[in-house]
Order: sequence, then structure tokens, then C-alpha cells
Amino acid sequence: MRTPYRPDPPVVLDRREGPYGEVVLRRHGDLLQIIANGMFLMDTSDGRSERLLIDAAYDALDGRPRPSVLIGGLGVGFSLAHAAADPRWGRITVVEREQAIIDWHRDGPLSELSRQALADPRAEILHTDLVAYVNGSFAGANGTPATYDALCLDIDNGPDWTVTQDNESLYSPAGLAACQARLNPGGVLAVWSAQPSPAFDSALRNAGFQQVRTEEIPVARGVPDVVHLAARAA
Repeated sequence: MRTPYRPDPPVVLDRREGPYGEVVLRRHGDLLQIIANGMFLMDTSDGRSERLLIDAAYDALDGRPRPSVLIGGLGVGFSLAHAAADPRWGRITVVEREQAIIDWHRDGPLSELSRQALADPRAEILHTDLVAYVNGSFAGANGTPATYDALCLDIDNGPDWTVTQDNESLYSPAGLAACQARLNPGGVLAVWSAQPSPAFDSALRNAGFQQVRTEEIPVARGVPDVVHLAARAA
């Protein structure tokens, strides 16, 4: 009689308590997983949706030379690594509010995914809250908030399922206006979501964005992940 297969339980590699609650890095078999306040955020199993987030934004820019991109959320590093592997991108800025996640990439278990990207001179990581950042908490070299050709945001499970309550303001009319202000004319906002959100599409249109649409990431079963795309007027 065969012994039933029982996968090994997850092993906690690091656990930190920060200003936004608890964040945990754990290993489950071959996978690294990030858990925030008991909520599963992401793991290293795939990365297709994170890569689509970057590619869909680039394609929507219609060949703009050396566009700049702001990536909201470092996560396990798929979006950063994919952008840095593409020489067509110019400046690549990542905003991450959890110091623990930054540490895991710089000299921890996640460095194997992001080491090359972090060595790229185009790339930088800013330790700050994305909501505060898009509202102008960090200024550029000329004293005004930096602007980008693309904003690629992946800090929640979607506009309707935020990791913390504070993040809800990002998807509000005021938050979307702040995102527009961070975009260059004709720039693209791309927002990852674990499920489609027709209400968010409507909010984007009401905020004055153009070319609002979604792109789906096929999944084996269940509701597909999506990337919401919208453009600032040229």
C-alpha cells in the first residue's frame, strides 16, 4: 500500500512587524511566498501576470522611445526583473513600502530573482508608500514630483480587494487624479487585479482616462487575473 503524498508544510524564513502590520517570507517546497497580515500576496510559481503588466503598458505606449516606468510594489520581483531585461525601457523606479521585502531582495532569499535587475543602472527602489508617493511626497531633482510614461501598479489583489484599508484611496477619484498627475501626456496606467472590476473601468473613464480596457491572463481554472489599462490624454 502506497503512503499518501503529504507536501511539506511551509517554512517561515523571516517574519517582520512593520508600520502596516506583519509581513512574512516563507518557503513552501520550491516556492517563496509573501504573506501580509495573514493574507497571501504572491509567490514565485509563475510570473506571467506580472510580466503582462509590464508588456501591456509598453505596448500601449506605441513605440515611445526609452519610456520611463514606475512599478508600484516590488513583490517577488517579477515585474522589476522583466522590465530590466528589456533594453527598450528607460528609467525604472520601484516603490515599495515594506523594508523587509526590500531587504529580502537586496541580500536575502529573493535576491536570486532580482540581483541582475538591481545592478542595472536604470533601476532604483524607493522605500515609501505608493499612495503617498503618487500624491507627491517625493519630489524630483527640480523640486516637483517625478512623472513617468507608465505606471504599473501591483500592490493589492485588485481595486476591490486591497491589502490594507489605506490603499483604497488609490482607486478613488482623488487617487486616480493623482495617478494622472504622475503620468506624462499620453502615458499609460496599468493596474493588476486578481479578477476583473467593471466598477474600476467605470472609475477610470469618469476620471478622464482614455482607451480603458482589460487584458486577461489565462488560468487553469477560476476567474482570470487581469490588467486594467488606461491612458492619459496626449
